[in-house]
Amino acid sequence: MECPQCRTLVHGDRMEQLAAHARSLEAHGEFEQARERWLACLPLLPSKSQQAAWIRDHVRELEAGHTSPQSAQHASQAGAKWAKRLGPLAPIALLLAKFKTFFLAIFKFKFLFSFAAYIGLYWALWGPKFGIGFAMLVFIHEMGHFIDIKRRGLPADMPVFLPGLGAYVRWKALGVTLETRAAVSLAGPLAGFLSAAVCAVLWYKTGNGIWGALARTGAWFNALNLAPIWILDGGNAAYALSKGQRAVILVVSAALGYALWEPVFFLVTAGAAWRLFTKDAPEEPSNFITAYFVAVLTALGMVLWLVPAHGTGLR
Repeated sequence: MECPQCRTLVHGDRMEQLAAHARSLEAHGEFEQARERWLACLPLLPSKSQQAAWIRDHVRELEAGHTSPQSAQHASQAGAKWAKRLGPLAPIALLLAKFKTFFLAIFKFKFLFSFAAYIGLYWALWGPKFGIGFAMLVFIHEMGHFIDIKRRGLPADMPVFLPGLGAYVRWKALGVTLETRAAVSLAGPLAGFLSAAVCAVLWYKTGNGIWGALARTGAWFNALNLAPIWILDGGNAAYALSKGQRAVILVVSAALGYALWEPVFFLVTAGAAWRLFTKDAPEEPSNFITAYFVAVLTALGMVLWLVPAHGTGLR
């Protein structure tokens, strides 16, 4: 049911289709059919997986709360009340409900619209080359999250961009472990490192300062995102780390900051120091996430070391 090396679900695409259909049926009040779709997902999952456990719990909720005749009668009465209240507008409301799928499809274009606005802002601030390049670096970072979620067979929306603030990927964890959540969080900075490394190679090959500027900016942005605070990727990843493992992140980031004299690593150090005193350490910390965190942080440091700021237009 899943690859023993990468833990990718073999039937992830089929399961996602069934889950999407089930959610659509729930939204239309067809709970019995939704229950059947959720149950059809179970043979596609390892029986002891967190996703399977979540689906079984959700099916029980549907059975307990939504499939009784009383529930159906209540929904019908509620609909009648709303029809009376809307009066002459009721036919319009019913028409909009019929075309709900169409409007949801239009809403999905928020990815394209928000990304266009994102490019537009940074184009206006820094010119077309750096503006588009920076927007693409952020896009690759977010796609790192998106791809890692999808390969695990979990539902996710395309990234949404907030000009001047950042971007995010909305997804449903379906009861996965803290280690999986942390791995998804770190997949963004990993993708960010790869894109920054490509920019660094292009800078080395061409001598064009724009590539060097993008390499450093991308590496700096992703290193900052690893600060284990608030809603940053490092903050979410830290939930899978014990206090001792957080101390390891503190030491590594402090060493990188001192060796490279890059202030961004001291911000990561400060965040790690704060997380030593928060009461959110997991019962089962992950050595894998610790190594993953350190590896990505160090790799970003290597990009910042290999691409000096002078000659790139940043200093």
